[in-house]
Amino acid sequence: MKILNTTGAIALFATSLLLTSCGNDNAQSKVDASTIKVTGTMEAELTSPPFVPAPVGDRDAKKLIVNMEILEEEGTMADGVTYVYWTFGGTVPGSFIRTRVGDEVEFTLSNHPENKLPHNIDLHAVTGPGGGAASSFVAPGHSKTFSFKTLNPGLYVYHCATAPVGMHIANGMYGLILVEPKGGLPKVDKEYYIMQGDFYTKGENGEPGLQTFDMKKAVDEDADYVVFNGKVGALTGDNAITANVGETVRLYVGNGGPNLTSSFHVIGEIFDNVHVEGGDLINKNVQTTSIPAGGAAIVEFKVDVPGTFIIVDHAIFRAFNKGALGMLKVKGSEKANLYSGVIQEGIYNPEGSTLQSMPGEEVVETKTQNKTLAESIASGKLIYTNTCFACHQANGEGIASAFPPLAESDYLNADLERSINIVLHGKTGKITVNGKKYNSVMTKQTLTNEEVADVLTYVYNSWGNNKTHVKVSDVINANSGH
Repeated sequence: MKILNTTGAIALFATSLLLTSCGNDNAQSKVDASTIKVTGTMEAELTSPPFVPAPVGDRDAKKLIVNMEILEEEGTMADGVTYVYWTFGGTVPGSFIRTRVGDEVEFTLSNHPENKLPHNIDLHAVTGPGGGAASSFVAPGHSKTFSFKTLNPGLYVYHCATAPVGMHIANGMYGLILVEPKGGLPKVDKEYYIMQGDFYTKGENGEPGLQTFDMKKAVDEDADYVVFNGKVGALTGDNAITANVGETVRLYVGNGGPNLTSSFHVIGEIFDNVHVEGGDLINKNVQTTSIPAGGAAIVEFKVDVPGTFIIVDHAIFRAFNKGALGMLKVKGSEKANLYSGVIQEGIYNPEGSTLQSMPGEEVVETKTQNKTLAESIASGKLIYTNTCFACHQANGEGIASAFPPLAESDYLNADLERSINIVLHGKTGKITVNGKKYNSVMTKQTLTNEEVADVLTYVYNSWGNNKTHVKVSDVINANSGH
């Protein structure tokens, strides 16, 4: 039998005492949030996405007054597509609520008198029946008030829980409530609010006009749109979130669902800290974090170099074909020691819903409709945005050395039948456009004859081209001679 030497035994005993002491200290340092006293009353600042209210800082716990109104209103889902959203506060996601542990929240939920349906609210931060849903069921034109104490710090989802629950959530009734710890979260330079949701419409992705909710698709989990902040493009272009080189960014990210889990990722960045599922556990140096439906996460990272960083659900067809794509635009000085290279604009643009395949497959259905030139151009612009934008760019300029320009294109203007057949059947191999050689693949576009006619009419009537009005008969004739 091996005997432990005296010095080792003493060291082991001291370590044991130290660990026991630390455990007792930690236990004693934990405060029962239900016993935290409130001092004074304040009205909660509520913000629309992507913005968040000011941090709580080191303020004392308060009686916090929250007033939220439910609005059912038509809004834009995508270019040319509208949808009747059911909202908390008039936006999808609903207003961001910021509290601290120990606050006593007096929550008044009002249902606008012009709404058609009753609603309620279930806040995952609430300890109580239905997360508040049991006390907040409210008919149009009425209000309900209930109270709760914030017991657990973290980032929590709230949503409507009126039957059919899935339908109410699928129509946009969700948001985030943040419960900060005593003393607040560590200071950062920029904070933003992003929430993913999946939408189910009678028409397919990109089908224009007012779209209504499709219950069968929702039950089958067959989403037409998967988006950030309620619509395609909510965080792109002029709507992109911003930061400066050297700043630390914190994103409060939620997933309203109702069905799909988010694989949240920022292309070109690594998350320094991820508050897993919005709670106390922090993972470091994370590339992609999983956020379940009805869940949330807090991600933090320092932006070290300038550029446009693409925010995606890395279930990647959702990003480039269904809408779950945003942008973080970072300004500042280059840092060649961290990253260098020629920046090609237009990488990682949305690609739209049109199904694409390699050249050689037959075109599916055709449908005909007599349209005016103006109608064809308007329809063609929507098709171009959903189908051609990523490669050929907003103004038809293409991408140097990869995708030829459509603007003032000698190749395009010289032969209408050839252009039609390229859209219908795709093309592989070398071509020369405006004196420059290209050798790449143009995928076959799964478009109807009418859609081919419309998109080419838009292209021919844009960017200095020859203003041809392409007819459905032109497409049929070109295809028959292929």
